[in-house]
Amino acid sequence: MSAAQKVRDQLNAPGILTVPSCFDAISARLIEQHGFPMAFMSGFATAGANFGVPDLGLLSYGEILDQGRLMTHAVSIPIIGDGDTGYGNALNVKRTVNGFADAGFGCVLIEDQAWPKRCGHTAGKQTVDFDEAVTRVKAAVDARDEGADILILARTDTRATHGLEEAIRRANAFRDAGADILFVEAPKSEAEMRQICAEAPGVHLANLVEDGDTPMLSPEQLQDIGYKLAIYPLTLFSASLQAMSNVLSDLKATQQHSQELMRFSTLQDLVGFKDYYEASERYE
Repeated sequence: MSAAQKVRDQLNAPGILTVPSCFDAISARLIEQHGFPMAFMSGFATAGANFGVPDLGLLSYGEILDQGRLMTHAVSIPIIGDGDTGYGNALNVKRTVNGFADAGFGCVLIEDQAWPKRCGHTAGKQTVDFDEAVTRVKAAVDARDEGADILILARTDTRATHGLEEAIRRANAFRDAGADILFVEAPKSEAEMRQICAEAPGVHLANLVEDGDTPMLSPEQLQDIGYKLAIYPLTLFSASLQAMSNVLSDLKATQQHSQELMRFSTLQDLVGFKDYYEASERYE
């Protein structure tokens, strides 16, 4: 079964999907090992973890795709890829969608920010006009319908630039253009979230950033509002950096670590030593 079909099946199943975000191959594998049926590629975390730069449009299409391919090839669960703005005009968007499908993603995000884009919960965002935004989504849908085995997640950041009504207008237009999943970024209250789901019927994604603009509601609350996916883009990245910082502080202060660490045997299993040894026995 393709990654795209796995996403379709999960969207058609009852209940909300809790989706942690990965930023490299090992974080994707950890998500899979903990039983989550899907992962989301966080652009913020991927830029920070692998390049040490902020999510401000500094990475190219090729750099993002190369990192994403490492993630999809490390797991069997589907991953939603961050295609940013599509990296250019409509033809660039189609190339981006085809590239993400070829890389093994089950779904790709395309957004309406102006380039260089910014993280959805940071200052200084700008968005393109309505017609250009809808054209991007239409191009992405055309790539899907012409053979790219991938779903389209259409995101609007106009809540921050033009207000909630425009964001809802664009979500409806994206759905009518054929987008599979709708993503209105950074609503500021539960009331706004309810208005989005009520006035723009479709499959909705909630982006839950700790200390961000959107209320951190429980999956049960989100499902009641009308969301199908609850994405946690920075939870694993933040937790890993905090854990490493704690260990380094202890090591610097006391020359020994006092934090809880993963056992070496578990670490070996996670990165694949056990599977390698078992497979190699066939050839000895």
